[in-house]
Amino acid sequence: MTIAEADPGTSTNEATRTLDALVIGAGVAGLYQVYQLRELGLNVHGYEAGSDVGGTWYWNRYPGARFDSEGYIYQYIFDEELYKNWGWSQKFPGQPEIERWLHYVTETLDVRKDFSFSTRIVSAVFNEDTARWTVTTDTGEVIDTRYVVTCAGMLSAPLTGMFEGQDDFTGEIFHTSRWPAEGADLEGKRVGVIGTGATGIQVIQTVAPIVEKLTVFIRTPQYTLPMKNPDYGPKEQAWYHDRFDELREVIPNTFAGFEYDWEVEWHASTPEERLARLENIYADGSLKLWLASFGEMFFEQDVSDQISAFVREKIVARLENHPELVELLVPQQDDYGFGTHRVPLENGYYEAFQRDNVEAVGVRNNPIKRIVPEGVELEDGTLYELDVIVLATGFDAGTGALTRIDIRGRDGKSLSEEWSTEIRSTMGLMIEGFPNLLTTGIPLAPSAALCNMTTCLQQQTEWITGLVDHMQKEGVSVVEPTAEGERDWVAHHDEVANATLVSKTNSWYNGANVPGKPTGRVLSYIGGVGEYRRRCTEEADASYPHFTFS
Repeated sequence: MTIAEADPGTSTNEATRTLDALVIGAGVAGLYQVYQLRELGLNVHGYEAGSDVGGTWYWNRYPGARFDSEGYIYQYIFDEELYKNWGWSQKFPGQPEIERWLHYVTETLDVRKDFSFSTRIVSAVFNEDTARWTVTTDTGEVIDTRYVVTCAGMLSAPLTGMFEGQDDFTGEIFHTSRWPAEGADLEGKRVGVIGTGATGIQVIQTVAPIVEKLTVFIRTPQYTLPMKNPDYGPKEQAWYHDRFDELREVIPNTFAGFEYDWEVEWHASTPEERLARLENIYADGSLKLWLASFGEMFFEQDVSDQISAFVREKIVARLENHPELVELLVPQQDDYGFGTHRVPLENGYYEAFQRDNVEAVGVRNNPIKRIVPEGVELEDGTLYELDVIVLATGFDAGTGALTRIDIRGRDGKSLSEEWSTEIRSTMGLMIEGFPNLLTTGIPLAPSAALCNMTTCLQQQTEWITGLVDHMQKEGVSVVEPTAEGERDWVAHHDEVANATLVSKTNSWYNGANVPGKPTGRVLSYIGGVGEYRRRCTEEADASYPHFTFS
């Protein structure tokens, strides 16, 4: 079975629409970006490949999909009324409720009329004679626009064609980020899940009770944290609504754009104090242990080893009397350290594997060879017969959303070709050689991975809006990073990243999950959300010294 993707359409070169700004994507960033540019008075229009708004939360509707940021911080904080007129039903809401929230935002900001849906951007070419972009869509539309703003998402290019023989499978194959809107009937079926990252974990713990047989193919075990997800009613909603001013001040300035931050130093604490803090934070049931316990875990191997051992012991205790599951599901000390890969939250994940209808299959040393009509065949010839295969195989993170578009800047320079040799940008906001291409959620900014996404995407879109406003006031129409400015930012980014243990491991954080993708650079800026924000503000306040205008 083939996972469908939109086919490029045909078009002529004659523009069918003229804009000041074209925004790609109708998710958290795209909705707010269109609203802001419209408020500036620009003729702006957004294009979305999906049939409605939502971005990540439109595409990812797989069983168990939900926030792992607390709902009350995964919100827009630029408008108090917008914030307070929505109340979450849980601390970590599920996908249907998140999608309803984004519809609420869309209607409140009145931006639906400013988008075209079921329309994929195929190409964007910069015309040096006119200093404008020519953008084509898969529906045949040709748009002439001064600015192109990409709000296409950092995890929106799924890795779907992963295995030989997928088209021969006689059952159904679903990638988690292309789950059908009408749902998929898994009840009473033999289901295989390939992948045990954050998404795979949510699927596994959710579908285990309803399928006839669940087979999970495991390559890399994960350090996880337990999710505690209480229901929220009027009392809890009033509690966080009353904190609006506090949250608006705190969230943008912490390390990861959450409400919590590093407060205690490892070496200033006794062993007893360290353990007490770890136990207390672990019991919080959130990502706090990863993002606000001891920052030294990212830099010092000994600290990483001790915190990793703490988390490992917690997981092993959940798998008591199941040594075969410990071997498959618990990272060993020489695998990687806690927090150097994406840390998932789970709720019943380890207990799912102790059900009689769930089988864990290790594929690290006996990998999947191919998909056959009956199911999944391993390298040694073992065949697992299945009715449904769920691909929780991840994404071409940070870059894939743009490299799948034919984007060409000055001198016909191809962004896809440029990034195939070196992934670079200026603050994750522009790329040298691509004038008036303004970007969110791309590499070399915290929004590529290490951030509560609403925090970082609001900041980036607001910075872009400020830049466009500055250009209007100055009477200039073209902006581009200087080569020196980009080199300086890349050097700073690398210096920060290379000082951490994150740079010493392989994961999607450095592109290692995508064959042929450059892996020498950590995709996300690790200097902290607050520090990144400070540097962006400093750049704007100094009239953008690392950019050139004409």
